Amino acid sequence: MAVPKKKTSPSRRGMRRSHHALTPVTHAECANCGEMKRPHHMCDACGHYKGRAVLVSASVH
Repeated sequence: MAVPKKKTSPSRRGMRRSHHALTPVTHAECANCGEMKRPHHMCDACGHYKGRAVLVSASVH
């Protein structure tokens, strides 16, 4: 059975894991209402996506 000859140092282990960091969530401004939203997602505030209404406004209740 294959067994490592030497213990992996913390530095080498960290270098191997250097690409595992989480990236911050990006946001873009909604063209309709100006609220911050996720790119390629519908705006939660006004219900618009790509310039058209895809959801009836929640403030109509």
